[in-house]
Amino acid sequence: MNVGIIGSGGREHAICVSLKNSEKTNNIYCFPGNAGTSLIAKNINADLADFEALKKLIQKFNIDLVIIGPEKPLVDGLVDYLKKNSIKVFGPNKIASQLEGSKIFTKNLCKKYNIPTAKFGVFDNITKSLSFLKQCKFPIVVKADGLAAGKGVYICETFERSTNAVQEIFNGKFGEAEEVLIEEFLEGEEMSFFVISDGKSFRKFGSAQDHKRVLEGDKGKNTGGMGAYSPSRLENELLDQKIIEKIIKPTLKGLKDLKTNYVGFLYAGLMIIKGEPFLIEYNVRMGDPECQTILPRLKTDFLKVINTCVDNNLNSINLEWNEEKSICIVLCSKGYPDEYENGIEIEKLNEIKLEKNNYIFHAGTKIKNSKVYSNGGRVLNFVMKSKNLKESRNNLIKVIENLNWKNGYFRKDIGFKVIKK
Repeated sequence: MNVGIIGSGGREHAICVSLKNSEKTNNIYCFPGNAGTSLIAKNINADLADFEALKKLIQKFNIDLVIIGPEKPLVDGLVDYLKKNSIKVFGPNKIASQLEGSKIFTKNLCKKYNIPTAKFGVFDNITKSLSFLKQCKFPIVVKADGLAAGKGVYICETFERSTNAVQEIFNGKFGEAEEVLIEEFLEGEEMSFFVISDGKSFRKFGSAQDHKRVLEGDKGKNTGGMGAYSPSRLENELLDQKIIEKIIKPTLKGLKDLKTNYVGFLYAGLMIIKGEPFLIEYNVRMGDPECQTILPRLKTDFLKVINTCVDNNLNSINLEWNEEKSICIVLCSKGYPDEYENGIEIEKLNEIKLEKNNYIFHAGTKIKNSKVYSNGGRVLNFVMKSKNLKESRNNLIKVIENLNWKNGYFRKDIGFKVIKK
């Protein structure tokens, strides 16, 4: 099969590698891809917002199946558009993608179907928001309604901080805002829980823990993700059952009641409190960098899994997993998640010799004249799979230090809650 991948991050490179290992894969095309995908696929420069141009490129290269990696094309309705043009595509439709596209849509769904989540309020202007905040106990969480690249969430310790958050959201920091979401702060431990669905049935697709804060000890500003490990240390059969029965099944029922179904990856961001799961948010695709830790653990042919989903036949396949754990450390551009410089050469990258079960997934990179340059805030993902997370982390730190990229920085404490000193 000829397969097309929409996206340019570490998630898409990991998907690309998994597809490359499938016997059924002929050619892989990445729209637009990065320096890493260019080594195993053909990168096609494309505007992901121009659906018509994408369709023509997909048809030009005789692509049999399209996998959409990032959230924005999903929320904007790319799946619906491609299906109307008889193109086989993996990912949720526009209605289902509101689970990520609108936090308020998801919270209202939670309320209607008794899905455990934080108590919340929705406000349509600054005055009403601040009036409510004056009555709140802190910390409090303030969220932009739409997509915000993982950065539209404020955990506010004071009224002043929450005021600033509300003003930034309504003043358009994350695009035009008609409403803001304010919810109680839940004290517990986060967990990322994944399922894959074909519209009729679903299967668990691993768990992970990511580290979104920029500084060690999970402090500082939120980022798109500084690293992750899989599986989550909280994972067990009883908790899995609670998540599925109390959160996943009611959500999928809610979508069916809206006369739609869900095809694709569904990522539940959870807070676990005394063994009970609460939904923080949904993502309608694989997480990044969680995907980079989960896919290397999958033993079943990845393309076969995707195909059974698109054909509404997921029950025909067994998902098998390696027992090893995996960990990912993200190497970022200095200044991220604020201002940073692009176009900095990563000189020693080709000198790195990876051991078995080690991976480097490119994220914000581009290739020019056979040289690799930075092209984003999160630049490279270093991943290792083994039975010992501590040894894996130490190994990855040595690899990154040997790379010695002067414009980069990374967290050395990924997995600190599960890795004993």
